[in-house]
Amino acid sequence: MFPVARAALNLTARGIQHTAVRQAHRKYEPNFHDKYGNLVLLGGATVFTAVWGYVLTQAGIEWGLSPVGRITPKEWRE
Repeated sequence: MFPVARAALNLTARGIQHTAVRQAHRKYEPNFHDKYGNLVLLGGATVFTAVWGYVLTQAGIEWGLSPVGRITPKEWRE
C-alpha cells in the first residue's frame, strides 16, 4: 500500500476506536422505541382490527360473488 493510503486508513481506524471507547462509557438511555414501541404496535393493531372488522361486517360489501349471469344489458335510448 502507499504510505498516504496507509496513514489515511490508520486515522480512520483510530477515529472509530476512539468513538467506540467514548460510547462504551456512556450511560444507556432508552430511546423512543424502547419507551413506546410496544404501545404504538398495540395501538396500530387495534386500529387495524377495528377498521377491518367494520368493513367486513357493516359496510354491506358482497364478497366474492361473480356478476356473471346477473348483469343484463339495458335497452339503448337515443
